[in-house]
Order: sequence, then structure tokens, then C-alpha cells
Amino acid sequence: MIILVLLIFCNDALLQWIWDLVYDKRHDVLMSPHWNVCAAFSAHIIFSAPFMILDLLSPHVRWIQKYRIHRQVVAVHQWFQCAARILWKYAVGVLPLTSLFLFVRNTHFPEKAPSFFLALKECVFCLVMFDTLFFMFHYIIHKIPWLYHRVHRIHHLNRDTFALAAQDSSISELLSLQALAFISTTLVGCHPLSEILFHVFNTWMAVEDHCAYDFPWALHRLLPCFAGAPHHLAHHQQFIGNFAPYFRHWDCIFGTSLQILRHK
Repeated sequence: MIILVLLIFCNDALLQWIWDLVYDKRHDVLMSPHWNVCAAFSAHIIFSAPFMILDLLSPHVRWIQKYRIHRQVVAVHQWFQCAARILWKYAVGVLPLTSLFLFVRNTHFPEKAPSFFLALKECVFCLVMFDTLFFMFHYIIHKIPWLYHRVHRIHHLNRDTFALAAQDSSISELLSLQALAFISTTLVGCHPLSEILFHVFNTWMAVEDHCAYDFPWALHRLLPCFAGAPHHLAHHQQFIGNFAPYFRHWDCIFGTSLQILRHK
């Protein structure tokens, strides 16, 4: 998927055309908390939907089974219950925080879109920054029992991960992760279009990390610096390591890397 996205957006004229559409309605779209929250929730559902279909087909299609990292298949009603929980937390938690952030933030909207290479560079910097902040946050809440039970325990009720569970967390954790994403884009100081692309890619990465499939074309297979679903499933099942969400370097530096679980 990442290669397809790069091929689509590897065109400065296309990025400018997209930005022109957004720029004309920047106050209705970019400054609307309702639009931002609906777009974020919809992206999470859309990215997760193919893996729900794979889970439905998995018991009947042998080639799908061999790429599953664990044997547990999540039932359809569990997917819908998870989606309902996330939607409620978006409504009562994420929407108010997004409204506050957009109210206090002074965003500059340049008329010119970033070049493809600038957008790519800014997205990568945001991803690295978010990965670093998340590692510190994640490590701390696992090491402090009170924080773990108050903030993070709900997410770990999904011992066997599935795509939609990427955001099946407590309200406080969802808000913390949203704040880390906002801080990352602010520190990098990227173009608003680069920021949008980062949030979309960040959502996809979280879904892929929790999908419980280890396909040959997964991002961590194409780029070994990424961790991927086997890396994160080991964290959910062992609790004591693999704290970084996307990259491997912080866990290697701090000695918290766990044995990677591959598909059977």
C-alpha cells in the first residue's frame, strides 16, 4: 500500500491540485473539529475493513491462514462492539480536545503546496518524532502500575490483536496519543498538507501494527527499520518490551526488544 501511495502522490502538480481544493475551503475543512474527527474515525474504519474481511474469510481460505500470526479470529460482533466503543470515545473525548487545539492554534495556510520530496521529508520527520515521544510515553506507563491501570490496561485487554483494536483504548490514552501527534507536527513545523498526510499514514501504521497478519508486502518486510505486526503482537502478549510503535531503534538502544512472533 505504501508503494501505491508514493506512486500516486509522487507528483508536485497533483499535490498542488489537492491543496488547491483544500485551501479554498480551509476554514470549513481544516478548522472544523467535526470534520477532522469524522475524517480521523472514518480513516481508521476504512483501513481496518480489509482485515475484517480477511478475518471472515480466514477459516475458509487456507492461504490467508498461513499469514495469520495467531490462530484466534475475531468475530464480526466483536469488530462492531469495538467500533462502537471507539466512536463513543471520539465523541466525548477526541472531539473536545480537537476543538480546543484548533481554537488555540495559529495555523498558517500557504497558497503553495509542498513539493513531493518536502512532504515526504516532513512526514518522515513527524513519524520519527511521534515514534520517539510514544516510546517514552509507552515505557513510562508500563513501568508505573498506577498509570498502567488507569490509562493503558484497556488497550491490553486485546491480548490477540486485530486491526480495529489499534484505537481501542481508554479516553485518556486516546487523548494522549492525539496530543503526541499534534506535538510532533508542531515541533517539525510542517506544511498543513504534510500534516494531513502524516495523520493518514500514522493511522495506517497503527492499523497495520495491530492487524495480526504478516504478509510479504507489509511495510516491515519492505523496510526492515520498521517493526510491524509481529513486533507489536509480541508486546501485547508479553507486556515487557517492544514499546516503540513503528521503528526498532529505541527498543534496541534500551534493551527492550522481544522475540518476534512470525506467522505459523
